[in-house]
Amino acid sequence: MTQKIKKTKNQAITLKKKAVDKNITYARAYVTATFNNTLITITDTNGSTVVWGSAGASGFKGARKSTPYAATTAVEEVARKAKEKGISSIEVYVKGPGPGRDGAIRAFKAAGLNITMIVDVTPIPHNGPRASKRRRV
Repeated sequence: MTQKIKKTKNQAITLKKKAVDKNITYARAYVTATFNNTLITITDTNGSTVVWGSAGASGFKGARKSTPYAATTAVEEVARKAKEKGISSIEVYVKGPGPGRDGAIRAFKAAGLNITMIVDVTPIPHNGPRASKRRRV
């Protein structure tokens, strides 16, 4: 990593690290599909973020963010950036109940990335919090 020395107005020295592109061929893709948005993060095997994107970052606003089409568009954009970094095969971890779940997986396949594994990591409560008291009318 190279470091740049940058002087500010009060002459305090700050070190700025420059990101180094590593040649990664195998990565993990985390898809979080909520009811309002779809978030996509591609990490290396250590868990460091390489590329990320979302339906909102792809230009969708409001109710259109939560559509399968918005998720597909976001994944295509993220997959293109990932291919530029050298990623060719991914493991997909899907989380959440949103409508962008299936569209995201199909878009990864259509983008030319080799999917080795698909895992659903949606958290499921075993018992959950205590129920509220019974309503009296």
